Amino acid sequence: MKWRTGRKSENIEDRRSSGISGKAAGGIGGVGILLLLLISMFLGVDPGQIIQGIDSTGASSPGSQMSTEEQNESADFVSLVLGDTEATWSDIFAEDLGRTYIEPKLVLFTGGVQSACGQASSQVGPFYCPSDQKVYLDLEFLKELQDRLGATGDFAQAYVISHEVGHHVQTLTGTLQYVDTMNKRVSQKEANELSVALELQADCYAGVWANRASQQDLVLEPGDVEEGLNAASAVGDDRLQKQSQGYVVPDSFTHGTSAQRVASFRKGLESGDMYECDISPLPPVK
Repeated sequence: MKWRTGRKSENIEDRRSSGISGKAAGGIGGVGILLLLLISMFLGVDPGQIIQGIDSTGASSPGSQMSTEEQNESADFVSLVLGDTEATWSDIFAEDLGRTYIEPKLVLFTGGVQSACGQASSQVGPFYCPSDQKVYLDLEFLKELQDRLGATGDFAQAYVISHEVGHHVQTLTGTLQYVDTMNKRVSQKEANELSVALELQADCYAGVWANRASQQDLVLEPGDVEEGLNAASAVGDDRLQKQSQGYVVPDSFTHGTSAQRVASFRKGLESGDMYECDISPLPPVK
């Protein structure tokens, strides 16, 4: 992917120098950490549910595998993607909703971070906290995404960021608040269905961003779309459960199958219309 313009976001909060160093997920083996990364990669409702399961007094985490130059380049890329999501969603909110888009902050951290949703180790992966309306990202994860999780390419990384921004859009439209209220009234199965719908809608919103951005600032190159689809497929509940336990339990899905996630991203990518992202049982966006 290439950029026609290089508008960087001013909403980057760099906490890399003040990260919770020397902390890692206690009691979790290498395979468990990898699975945790995958499962929490696109969490947007309540990161505390996973954060609470991490012992912040565990063994020391390894040093960064990225050079200072690599980290700076990655931070610049994140800033560019976030800046483009700001421009895109500002236009969509003004044109389609008649409202002003409130830009989220994106926090860069190393090792661990304190959010309004709780303290998180870097093993949690990228997440959005609705309580402070911030996206949290350890740059090391973007390298892991390519080197260990098999989702290569810069567009796959952009997809991760735009998905988390999609959860911010859900906060601004009241969708996340609706689900939070409903979760206190429904069964676990129904709560899981609501969670799946949230994740699929955020996937769709990521596709909407890619569609609009490609008409303005972003130039998609051959293979970019495949990178995004591969990233979506990599975190399907069916694929994760098959890898971790050898069988699939559909009633326990909270993020959707690989096929569902790919289809939702593709729907947004092809339509460029946020109204095409309405998913039952979520309320329609008004």
